[in-house]
Parts: sequence; structure tokens; C-alpha cells
Amino acid sequence: MEDRSSEFHQRLGKLAELKSLGVEPYPNGFKPDHTCADVQKKFGEATKEALTATPERVSIAGRVMALRDFGKASFIHVQDRSGRLQAYVKKDVLSTDDFAVFGKCDVGDIIGICGPVFRTRTNELTVEAREFKLLCKGLNPLPEKWHGLKDVEARYRQRYLDLMVNPEVKDVFVKRADAVRFIRDFLVGRDYVEVETPMLHPVAGGAAAKPFTTHHNALDMELYMRIAPELYLKRLLVAGFERVFEINRNFRNEGTSTQHNPEFTMLEFYQAYATFEDLMDLTEEMISSLVFRVKGSMKMNYQGTPLDFTPPWTRISVKEAVLKFSNAGEDVFVDKDAALSFAKGLGLHVPEGLSHGKVIIEIFEKVAEPMFIQPTFVTHYPIEVSPLARKNAEDQSVVDRFELLVAGREIANAFSELNDPLDQKERFLKQIEEKAHGDLEAHPMDEDYVKALEYGMPPAAGEGIGIDRLVMLLTDSPSIRDVILFPLLRR
Repeated sequence: MEDRSSEFHQRLGKLAELKSLGVEPYPNGFKPDHTCADVQKKFGEATKEALTATPERVSIAGRVMALRDFGKASFIHVQDRSGRLQAYVKKDVLSTDDFAVFGKCDVGDIIGICGPVFRTRTNELTVEAREFKLLCKGLNPLPEKWHGLKDVEARYRQRYLDLMVNPEVKDVFVKRADAVRFIRDFLVGRDYVEVETPMLHPVAGGAAAKPFTTHHNALDMELYMRIAPELYLKRLLVAGFERVFEINRNFRNEGTSTQHNPEFTMLEFYQAYATFEDLMDLTEEMISSLVFRVKGSMKMNYQGTPLDFTPPWTRISVKEAVLKFSNAGEDVFVDKDAALSFAKGLGLHVPEGLSHGKVIIEIFEKVAEPMFIQPTFVTHYPIEVSPLARKNAEDQSVVDRFELLVAGREIANAFSELNDPLDQKERFLKQIEEKAHGDLEAHPMDEDYVKALEYGMPPAAGEGIGIDRLVMLLTDSPSIRDVILFPLLRR
């Protein structure tokens, strides 16, 4: 077995031979009139006799994925965007020049073939090459074995090879594209307008996260890669766009894990004259319909765990969840010292300067969040962890907010929006105090956003859905890296 280096040089030699014959190894202009799937669809039911009686010429182009050379004849498998198809190359059928070029062909090369369709002795649908064209000479050999966990790092680093040789990986990203298209059509069909908002922000707002910073030389100002589009989308509510959404990238300067990548795709949408309860209903309809579209059923398995997306989904408050899944008492929710003591008893490292509400969420994430396997709306989060959300009318220590949890992880986050500019400014000031006490993810002041609210924003609700995590569920993928084409990796 030759190593990669020797085969690379062998292919370089073939490239030089082709050039010496006057053959352009990287031509342009070949136009296939069929995909492999087109040929399968058009002739898949035709018998051997019918194909022989009325031969029809096709032309296909793609990458050589297998080559069985019998000297004066060869069988090859050609792969294009639609799939694979067998082709037959025979010396006494091709021109002398074409067969000489074919002789320099390797697995991995991109070729074009023209000829009639027939069936082999094993009844496999095959294109007989009457014309052959080398379209791209590959210099690196394709990997012979490219599957299994042992290759997972290489698969992420060379995703182009992963997609090329593993059809099931390509299928993940086709399903991802279909899911995004479904969501877009779902919202447009409900009178939402798709918009694009800035990626570079003067204030890193809209979420509790650490931003990436950059510098604009011409304006001599520090900017942040956006951590969320929320505050710009809500400016559009002020402007009169009553239903808006955006599907685009967010960037957060945080660690990587099976659920986190520094850049990821979010759907955010906002609806005037709606409440967080309205968005629970809409989310339930949208995601259950999407699951049915992809899976053909409301029921599916994720990593061996059965999930049922049949509405209605469970709804439970943060407080109810903590009380249900731990031995915490009511005092945890009314006394910060009691909450700190209980958190430390769970082994949590909670800084003394952390707000009461954030301590409660630390407890919730430890004892309750992993327990929500089936689709569940967890509601009424502490006001301290929701600086942009509307206070609950009955209990002003919490806000009208929900998170959708599936398989123990957050898929969506939504709330009735705070549109009181005075309250919003007070919340921002409170966040500044918390940052001074060590909370590095506290929300900064955004004076321009407050000014926008002062012009009047209609009552509204908004939501963010993590597209990557949603696709993980739909494709039974264990890691977020499996659903991002080019995930960030350490050098």
C-alpha cells in the first residue's frame, strides 16, 4: 500500500503526462444534461431489451468514486450532487485519444461522460461511455475508510472529504436546509417579514454572553460581533414592522462543547400585540409540524431516547420545577441566603455577589433542567436573569418568559417584551451594578435602545430558537459539530 506522498507524486506524474499530450486537465465548458438521479428516474423501470431497442444518449458529470479496471474495459462509479451511477468505459468504443486520457484517470478525478444507457449482466443501470472528458485531475487520493469515531476529528477538519465520501453526512445538511426553509415559509405564511440586522454592534447587547471584539480603523471605534440581534429587531417593532424575523449567525466568545460553537445560527422573531403564551402556541405548532415533516411522525428517537412532540406540551414554572425535582423549600425563593446555602449544598460554586434570581437559576439548571426530556415549556424566570422581559402582573419577582427544553437542553427562549423605557433603563442600571460585583455577562447599558423605546414600542413578544440544536434533534446528531459544516476547532 503506497503512502499518501508517493501516490501524490504518482498523480503529479500523470498530470505532467496529460499536459505533454496537449490535454487540458482543468477545462471548463462541459455541460451535463442529466444528473445521476435523473438517469435512475428516467430509465429505472426500463428493461434491458427496451434500452437496447431504443438507446438514448445522456451526459453526466461527477467525481469518480470507484474504478474497476479490466485492461481494455473498466467500470466506474460516478457521483454528482444527486447520487451515484455506474459507467462503462471500453477501449474499442472510445476514441483512441479519449481512452488514453481515461488511462490517466484515478479515483477522485472529476469527469464527464456521454453515451447510451444499458443494463449489465447483473441488471445494473449503466452509462456506456462513447465520449469521455477529464474535467479535474485530483492530486490527493480519497480516504479508503472515512467513518467511525476514530476519524471524527479528521472528519470535522476536512469536512469536504466527509461530505464527499459519507452520503449520510450530506443528508444531515440537506435536512438542515429543508428545516430552515420550512421555518422561513411557516413564518412568512403568517405575515412575518424577513430582515437582516447588523453583525457589528457598538454595544454587545441582547443576551448574557461574552462578545468577540474588533476595531474599525477608519472610525477608530471598538465594535462587537453580535451576540444576538434582539435589540435591533425590537427597534423595527418601534418603526412599525409588527412581525419580523431573522435567521442568521451569532458570535459568543465562549468555550466549545457538544452543544456550543462560538458561531452558531439563530432564528429570532418578534410579534406585536402578542404575549409569551401566544408564542408557546406558535412554537408548539411550528416545531411539531417540522418534526412531522422530517420524520413523518410526531414521535422520534434522539440518541436512543424516545421523544414525543405531539401537542400539547407540558408547561411548568421555574419554581415548580425546582420544588418538584429537589428538596428545596419555599424559603429558597424568598431569601437569598437560603438560596445560597442550598446551592452550596448542591456543590455549586456561586459567588456571593450573584443576584438572588441568578442563584435560583443555578439551582434550576443543576436539579431540574436535565430532567426535562420530553418537550417542555419552563416559564416565569426570575427578573434578574431577564433584563429585557416584561414583569409578571401577579408576581413582579419573575417575568413572562419561557424556555423550551427538549432532551434536557434549551432549544428556544422567549418572553413578553419590556416596552416601558423607564423600567428598561432601571434594569440596565441594575445590570451595570451586577457587572461591578463580578457578573461578567451582565447586560450593558444601551442608551440608543432606551431612546427608541421612548418613542413607543407596541406590546409584543419575541423568541429565539437555536437552529443548530434543533437540527441536532431532527438528525439524531450527538454533537453540534455534526450539524455545522465547518465547526471551529483548535489548531
